[in-house]
Amino acid sequence: MKFSENWLRQHVKTGATREQLAATLTAIGLEVEELAPLGDGLDGVVVARIVECAKHPEADRLQVCQVDAGNGAMLQIVCGAPNARPGLVAPLATIGTKIGEITIKAAKLRGVESNGMLCSAKELGLDADASGLLELQADAPVGAPLADYLGLPDASIELKLTPNRADCFGVRGIAFDVAAATGCEVEPLSAAPVSVASAATLPVELGAGAEAPRYACRVIEGVDANVATPVWMAERLRRSGVRPVSFLVDVTQYVMLELGQPMHAYDRDLLKGPVGVRRARDGETLVLLNGDEAKLDAQFLVITDADRAVGLAGIMGGNDTKVGAATRNVFLEAAHFAPAAIIGRSRRLGLHTDAGHRFERGVDPELPPVAVEYATRLIVDIAGGKPGPVVDAVREADMPKPQLVRLRRARLARVLGTQVPDGEVARILGALGFAVAATDDGWQVTVPPRRFDIAIEEDLIEEVARIHGYDAIPTTLPGGATRLVPATETRSSEHDARRQLVARDYLEAINYAFVDADLLATWRLADGSVALANPLSAELGVMRTRLLPGLTAALARNAARQQSRVRLFEIGRTFGMGGDAPVETIRIAAVVCGDAAAEQWGEASRKVDFHDLKGDLDSLAALSGATLDCRASAEPFAHPGRSADVFRIGENGEAVRIGWIGQLHPRLQQALGLDTDVFGFELELGALLARGLPRAKALSKYPSVRRDLAFVVPENVSWAALKATAESAAGPTLRGLVLFDRYAGKGIETGFKSLAIGLILQDESRTLADRDVDAVVADVVAALGKEHAAVIRR
Repeated sequence: MKFSENWLRQHVKTGATREQLAATLTAIGLEVEELAPLGDGLDGVVVARIVECAKHPEADRLQVCQVDAGNGAMLQIVCGAPNARPGLVAPLATIGTKIGEITIKAAKLRGVESNGMLCSAKELGLDADASGLLELQADAPVGAPLADYLGLPDASIELKLTPNRADCFGVRGIAFDVAAATGCEVEPLSAAPVSVASAATLPVELGAGAEAPRYACRVIEGVDANVATPVWMAERLRRSGVRPVSFLVDVTQYVMLELGQPMHAYDRDLLKGPVGVRRARDGETLVLLNGDEAKLDAQFLVITDADRAVGLAGIMGGNDTKVGAATRNVFLEAAHFAPAAIIGRSRRLGLHTDAGHRFERGVDPELPPVAVEYATRLIVDIAGGKPGPVVDAVREADMPKPQLVRLRRARLARVLGTQVPDGEVARILGALGFAVAATDDGWQVTVPPRRFDIAIEEDLIEEVARIHGYDAIPTTLPGGATRLVPATETRSSEHDARRQLVARDYLEAINYAFVDADLLATWRLADGSVALANPLSAELGVMRTRLLPGLTAALARNAARQQSRVRLFEIGRTFGMGGDAPVETIRIAAVVCGDAAAEQWGEASRKVDFHDLKGDLDSLAALSGATLDCRASAEPFAHPGRSADVFRIGENGEAVRIGWIGQLHPRLQQALGLDTDVFGFELELGALLARGLPRAKALSKYPSVRRDLAFVVPENVSWAALKATAESAAGPTLRGLVLFDRYAGKGIETGFKSLAIGLILQDESRTLADRDVDAVVADVVAALGKEHAAVIRR
């Protein structure tokens, strides 16, 4: 919210300096994001009129101007502004005036005398526009001090409002907070009803129920639409970040900024009536004021004229009924729309309007008739016209009801840790516009309808705290005993998982939980995705179903910036539809590309591969003692020969799929613009970190026996399959099974490979004899031969 300091001081007469006012606003939660002083040190700058202009004899871009400064004599000024012309009224810095760091002196420019300087808005520190002279209105009093004419000095203050403070999107709403914080009172609003001078009206039909329960309007006949916007109004608009357009449009903007109530003005002669509010129909279209054609559906509200849509309710008016230079009869409207009926609609159309910004957060439902009366007074006083009666259509049953909130004295003291005097509490709440009634244990507070953020007792406690002053609340340590909850032994911690991956040279990434639907489609992971009803942008329209797409996008951005070796991991939530509601799952993922190790002289450079990543995953599994098994994967985004589904093997031997590991499919890498191989894994974090309770077990006092065997097996037989068969055949005496060699080449038939394994056997009750070991070896050889056509290598 941006506004003029002088405008605010008109509503609350505070003696605080500009710096004190800014500090107070920030201290009470209305953070001052920018404070720009305007018009300080303009002594000697006057309003002047250019009477004549002649080309400079020695410079093509300069003009020699004869200027009337109101002192009876013409001043000769050399000026290079492109808009300098006879009749133009502009600011003149007279000799001796200091503008910025420059003191104006009489001088010769290319041999021609110049006795002052005609100024642009930027040179005076009033605006960023330096394209030409600041053009003043033609009736500006020549010779008058510019500061007096423009209402200077002033300051433009911009607040960074939190979404709950919708009441401060108007200068008057801010005034209540300032009054409470500085011990002042808000000046009464001069919005007395205007005398009705015409019978002209339009009937109103409310067809949107609780979404639009109030619509106030008025017809004003015989308005001069071409009258200039008064300087005081135009300047307040400019200092609030709004460019004046035309008087009728400027009035509605002015009232919105002052009261917080959006308004719209229609050309009455372009309306047939009755006027109404209803839901849009599917496929209905409307050309907006900005020229865009909006395609609507039943989620939008529209303003109608004889049932045709003429405005997008709460967002923007229609182009067909806008006011213009030919307008003589005006139809003013101010309505109340429920926030839920407006929120998100602007973004769906790629718009952001001041009206939508306010209605999404909540506007005082009592304001529409007040705003109509206030705007009418401005129009009649400046542009003339005969106002008709105000039509205030209200659905009383659907109007927001005043909130009654109880504030207990003991609860206030307990939460704040200090006793605020009763009189101070009543003063603060009263100054904020609350109706306060004392009770035995505190206060019964009636919340004004403009304060949508006050619903419970803690909200009132916050109001008292921020106005009373956080620095007035003593700093005390909390008392009482704290019960420490021991960490569970059945799960490794996320912190340990993070430290493990960081120790293995990974960097943690944090990505948005919502992604582009097209990205999920590229990965073929869009099934079951949850679409957002109110996305921040079209590129962030759905909740992520996996971590890998966003994590790989982060890797791609790094790779595009000359980072050839990237190692990232992320722990976060994924979302998918599960029955009637979305289901959240915490997952862990990692992606790598480039060299296996950082550049060094100790070992030769090589590219990272599947087995490097598998080692990183095994180190995570070791945290919980998990036994993992990798099996061929059919994930659509995975390389068919270099990826696997990851299973966790339970104590009873059951296998549960918990994730995936491998290389991305080459086609996917190409679609993502990656010119390097990318490997990654993604698993359910809870399943990976779960661990059984430790159980003590005596070590066998009998020696173990190891037998090494080399098998020739077909190339397509995986080690995982061989391992599962060998473990099943070896029986209870098997203590370990290791693969220590793989060979293919000379001496091995094409299409086959040699795998050398070590069987480690041990018994709990006796030393194994050779016959026991031979029997186990024979069973393993037989099982591998039967299941996988494996033969002992000779």
